Amino acid sequence: MNRGRIVAGVTLIAVVVAAGIGYLGWRVATTQEASAQSGVQLDRAGSMLYVEPATNRVRQTVNGAVIGSGPVCQRVYAAGGTMACLRATAVPMASEVDLIDTTGKVRKTLQLWGNPSRVRVSPSGDLAAWTVFRQGDSYLMAGAFSTTAGIYDLRSGTHYGSLEDFTAYVDGAPYKSADVNYWGVTFAAGDTTFYATMASKGKTWLMRGDLRTKRLTALRTNVECPSLSPDGTRIAYKFRDGKKWRLHVLTLAGNQDVALAETSHIDDQAAWLDDKTVAYGKQAEVFAVPADGSGQPRKLVAGSSPAAW
Repeated sequence: MNRGRIVAGVTLIAVVVAAGIGYLGWRVATTQEASAQSGVQLDRAGSMLYVEPATNRVRQTVNGAVIGSGPVCQRVYAAGGTMACLRATAVPMASEVDLIDTTGKVRKTLQLWGNPSRVRVSPSGDLAAWTVFRQGDSYLMAGAFSTTAGIYDLRSGTHYGSLEDFTAYVDGAPYKSADVNYWGVTFAAGDTTFYATMASKGKTWLMRGDLRTKRLTALRTNVECPSLSPDGTRIAYKFRDGKKWRLHVLTLAGNQDVALAETSHIDDQAAWLDDKTVAYGKQAEVFAVPADGSGQPRKLVAGSSPAAW
């Protein structure tokens, strides 16, 4: 056998083992850290969570004042007494999502393959969804990236796998293509219906999903990173206009659409602070804007990944 290949193989094994040992040590530290967090109050209504840019630590505010601090995450979201913390791990091209209860205890950790992108929790707190990049780092690079979006049920322990395992329908017919990608899940009340983006052949669709049938139905084109309003009637999303995105809000019942007052390029999955206000990240700062197209953007905090509580 070629001696060079043996040496290369042994070296690779050593690197993998070292990475594994490093990850185990890192995992213990982060789990202990998350379990020890008592500063984030998931029973504190009227607050907002976000990720601080300097430390990637979750912060909590009420009326702009910081009242709590949580674990290190790249993306955070909370609802129904569950906080989802999505972060990169010590292993290259790998992520994990911690699902944390109101006491700070990690109820479940899910290992993911890819870099952190989006995370959401259903209104009940029982379902969690995530998106990770498997390659590339921008949704603007059509055909040059690959994403995986999945859903997990904390009650039953059901892992729904990748949305690519669901059956998609476009114009009433099954849609099958090797280049399909999904991202940006958002949940409706009731824990059966959700919405997400599907992309294929240079187009994007707003998809309505059903967890009972594992079916996805296309509703409209050019809708990315949907975020369902608290009352379940509207979706805030990114509307692609050439090489930039602008935030829009779509009324589901009447298919009415309005561009929001934020005219800058926004690459984020917006979050509703209430039924009238949408928050989003822009250049390492969190802004809010009225959901009806009126007013002007206003800066809230330095950070990203806003989530109302």
